[in-house]
Amino acid sequence: MTTTSVRAGERFRTADARGTVRVARSAFAGKGRVAFGVFVVLVIGAAAGLVTPWAMGRSVDVVLEGGDLTDIAWLAGAMVVGVIVFAVLSGLGLMLTSQLFETGLARLRERMLAAAMRLPLARIESAGSGDLVSRATDDVAQVSSAIREAAPAISGALFTVVLTMLGLAVLDWRFLIVLIVVLPVHYLGARMYTRDAPPIYQQSRVAMGERAHHVLGGIRGLPTVHAFDLGPALAGPIDEHSWWVARWELRARIVVNRLFGRVNLAEFLGMASILFVGFLLVDSDAITVGVTTTAMLFFLRLFGPLGQLLMVMDSLQSGLASLSRIAGLIEECEEYEDADREHTDAPEPVGRVLVARDVHFGYDTGPEIVHGVDLKIGDGEHVALVGASGAGKTTFAAVLAGVHPASSGTVTFGGVPIGELGDERRTREIALVTQEVHVFSGSVRNDLRMAAPDASDGELVGVLERVGAHGWVSRLPSGLDTEVGSGGHVLTPMQEQQLALARLILLDPALVILDEATADAGSAGADELEASAEEALRGRSALIVAHRLSQAARADRIVLMDDGRIVEQGSHDELVGRGGRYARLWAAWSVGRSGE
Repeated sequence: MTTTSVRAGERFRTADARGTVRVARSAFAGKGRVAFGVFVVLVIGAAAGLVTPWAMGRSVDVVLEGGDLTDIAWLAGAMVVGVIVFAVLSGLGLMLTSQLFETGLARLRERMLAAAMRLPLARIESAGSGDLVSRATDDVAQVSSAIREAAPAISGALFTVVLTMLGLAVLDWRFLIVLIVVLPVHYLGARMYTRDAPPIYQQSRVAMGERAHHVLGGIRGLPTVHAFDLGPALAGPIDEHSWWVARWELRARIVVNRLFGRVNLAEFLGMASILFVGFLLVDSDAITVGVTTTAMLFFLRLFGPLGQLLMVMDSLQSGLASLSRIAGLIEECEEYEDADREHTDAPEPVGRVLVARDVHFGYDTGPEIVHGVDLKIGDGEHVALVGASGAGKTTFAAVLAGVHPASSGTVTFGGVPIGELGDERRTREIALVTQEVHVFSGSVRNDLRMAAPDASDGELVGVLERVGAHGWVSRLPSGLDTEVGSGGHVLTPMQEQQLALARLILLDPALVILDEATADAGSAGADELEASAEEALRGRSALIVAHRLSQAARADRIVLMDDGRIVEQGSHDELVGRGGRYARLWAAWSVGRSGE
């Protein structure tokens, strides 16, 4: 994938109007016939809804003209039929509209989730997982709410308004003077709302993302929070951002109330206009009292639909703000995928040699962390990376894995720059296993098959035996069918790491980077987990960011980092014999081991 400069803390993109429309349209691709059917049903239903006010107005004229009960009976029958047709078609239109929009929402949700899963890890780390989680939860929920509230109102009310206006014109074109009076008030109200509301809702969504970022950070570090009583310290930023959300929501409510006031004013002016025009036309014998009554009933019938259209603008604007954030995430993913496809013709790596030359790395907002490092990992060679905390080991490992693009310098695998391998090929060739592994919700079988969907039960048992996990897996309540992950059977950190190593064998990458993957095992399980890791690395090139020097001692070569630079390298015996920094680390570690 083409490397791009990403500033630390830069949030995911928010799409512009054109990009938002493009993403929304794609969600309804292939649904043209359904949309046309909805249009026909709603038009006929809206027309049937005019029968009742027309019949009531006509009844006034029948009474004034001395008509008989037969005429009234016919009008009553017409009203009954009109009500039934209106109710049936309105219900059918609502059902079809909901089905159409819910299908589009489901497609949008799936596309957004797929986009999130395909984004480079470096981009997610830069933007913050809270922003991603907020878009996947709060924004999707807001779009869903907007569709459920706005879709029926817009579809049903819009057709009702248009056909009712046509009905007024059919009664007498001069009744359309009501439009001259009402529409400017509605227009000014809508203009005020569309001017003030979008930036407010946009800031509200951003505030929710920031709040989610801080909440998620506390939840992920819950054991540490409890151990060091960090709750009050973490509550401060959460409280601050919660008030930020509340302030933006209050501003949004003020704008909505201003819109409501304009709606009520328009209703008053409209009724007064109908009565005034009707009085003049009846006085000049241009129309009857019944026609004026029908015109007033038509206009009263607009109260609900017009109010709905304006009221759902609140939900619609909030939904559009969220949709633009979802569309922005999808756009970013598409750009990364387009760049990734540019490398589909890149040459296949030859061998399993990884070479880093003069690699520098640092975030845009901070100092350089890795300073001109050169490193070569030979085909099948196991290299241990050691050093004190803060030496830059994990950051350098992430650069070698392609998680972070180097600020300068080159990293090649099999003679091909890792930036040109493309995400799919790179992750197939180079696997990164960190200290914090994830157990997917579902059965143990499904968790393992994340790496190899077609693996048989025999193959799964085989890899579990290789990493020393088959014994405890067979003792689980349902064996391979035992539910693990969130809400399932709780695994120990060592068991989680063994499952991750089993997935690693199933994935079968050429080079593996273990970033302190055995650090959480504790003294009792460390030796067992190191044996599991050694088995998983058998026959592969490997870089091992070693937490325990006993693991480093078994490597073919040891590289010692300090302050982002390589200061020593060689075999364990060579480094101990030199009496340098590694020798002092080994001596201190050995003393600590002897005291266990």
